[in-house]
Amino acid sequence: MTTTPRNPATALPGCPPVVDRATWQAARNELLVREKAHTREGDALAAARRRLPMVEVDGTAEVVGRDGPVPFLDAFQGRDELVVYHSMWYDGAPHQGQCEGCTFNLWHMKDAAYLNARGVSFAVLTSGRWDEVAPYVEFMGYTQPWYTARGVEGPIGTEEGHIVCFLRDGDRAFLTYSTTGRGNEPADGSLGLLDMTPYGRREAWEDDPEGWPEAPEVGAPVGGHGAPICWYWRSDADGNADWGPTSRPVPQWTRPGATREETLGRHGHHH
Repeated sequence: MTTTPRNPATALPGCPPVVDRATWQAARNELLVREKAHTREGDALAAARRRLPMVEVDGTAEVVGRDGPVPFLDAFQGRDELVVYHSMWYDGAPHQGQCEGCTFNLWHMKDAAYLNARGVSFAVLTSGRWDEVAPYVEFMGYTQPWYTARGVEGPIGTEEGHIVCFLRDGDRAFLTYSTTGRGNEPADGSLGLLDMTPYGRREAWEDDPEGWPEAPEVGAPVGGHGAPICWYWRSDADGNADWGPTSRPVPQWTRPGATREETLGRHGHHH
C-alpha cells in the first residue's frame, strides 16, 4: 500500500512515496538484480584491466620529496606495485588556492595500510615546486609520501588529476593503467555513500525525480565555465558551498590555522 507523508505542510520538498515494508522489499529486490549485474560487469572490466599491455617509463628520472631528489623507483618503497595520485598544482597560490578536486580525492586516500598489506605502495605526485609543496603537505597533515615530478611528468608517464598504476620489475618501471574523467571515483568513498542516499550527490547532471532538491546555487569556479560540477568541493567559513576568494577546499576548514582569506592567488597554474 502507498501513502503520503502525514503532514504535507511540513513535508520535505521532494521525497520517495511511503509504502509498507513488503512493497519496499519488492522494489528493492527488483533494483538488486540490476545492482548485481553492475557488480559483475565491474568485475569483468577489472579482469580486462589486468590484461592491458604496459609501457616502460624512466625509473631513474628524479623526483623530489622530503629527502631531496630521488629516482622515481624509490616511490615504490621496495614493493613491486605502485598507485600514484597526481595532484594538480597552482604555482604561487596559497593553501586555500590549491585544487579543490584533488583535495577531495586525496582526502579519501589518507591511509594506505590495506594497499601496503597487499604489497602495493601509494604516493602522491605533483608538479609544484618542492619549496611550495612541503609546507602545504604539512598544513594538510598528509602522511603519505609526496614527490614533485616537475619536468619529468612525460618520462614517468603521469598526468595531473589522474590515478596512475605502475609495476616494477627489478630496476625497470612500467605504466600499466591510468584513469580519465570520473575514473577517480572508486577511490572516493563518500561518493558511493551519497549515491545510496535519497538525494544523492545533488549535482546538476544527476537524474533526479521531479521536485527533488537541486544543487545549491553557487558561483562559477575561478577560470571555470559555468556552474561547478561538484559544489561540495569548496565552502566558506560558515560551511556554505562557495567558489569565491574567501572559500577553501572543504577539508581545510578542519586544519589548524585555517582562517578567512581574501584571495585564491591562482596566478600560475603549472601544466
